[in-house]
Amino acid sequence: MTNLKTNINWLDKMLPEGIPIPSSTLISGPGGTGKPLVEFAFVAAWLKAGGSLIGIPLQYPTGELVKAAMNKLYQINLDDYKGKVVYIQFDPDVNGFEKMGKDTLKANMVKPQIWDDTIEEAEKMLDKTEPGTMVFGSALNLLLFSKKYKDNILNKLKDALQNDKSLTYAFAVSTSALANEIKILEEVADNLMFTRMEKPMKLLLKIDRMKDVGFSKKETEVPISNEMLKEINEIAEATRKTRIPEIMKMK
Repeated sequence: MTNLKTNINWLDKMLPEGIPIPSSTLISGPGGTGKPLVEFAFVAAWLKAGGSLIGIPLQYPTGELVKAAMNKLYQINLDDYKGKVVYIQFDPDVNGFEKMGKDTLKANMVKPQIWDDTIEEAEKMLDKTEPGTMVFGSALNLLLFSKKYKDNILNKLKDALQNDKSLTYAFAVSTSALANEIKILEEVADNLMFTRMEKPMKLLLKIDRMKDVGFSKKETEVPISNEMLKEINEIAEATRKTRIPEIMKMK
């Protein structure tokens, strides 16, 4: 196992030894507390270290919104990383997965077998790199609103965080609903972090545990602009209104 330094000043103060590779990281907290914006710090560091990415940005309906956020936050132009980034867009009407271009798949990720098949296909679309591939996902708690597939997809997320060391994982989940299910994921992740928001718009991050590396236990303000925090809240609210009804009525 090796460690990856983020080279992001505020995060390196919290993680002076970096993050272990491979490992799983879960960023948990109430809805609207900027979890994907923290997650993108690890995404930026991974790309700069030469790694490849598979993104499941349920919080963001398109890869273009992810690109815009990464550019604003960490001055990363994802268009400069051709062959190293694949987006998986959630679509409840797709049977299996569909390839939408060189860097995009559409899939119904609520179904565990489709999850596996889509991740496998995404890996084939990526250049082979060191330190390997990171799977990052935001608002993955939305998948648990499926009445039919809830238990199975929960087990799939749990297994990825707990057992799969062929990939590195960074997931963001909301505790505003289904807190008991989210607790299961919190218990099995290698690395666990919590976000919260103080009024008016102050994003705070606290690290609960890390696997085999030292870290600061001090809660830290994340230096992200009010504009970005407001933007992510608006996107999250719009996504919840659209996605939850779609997922709940799946058969």
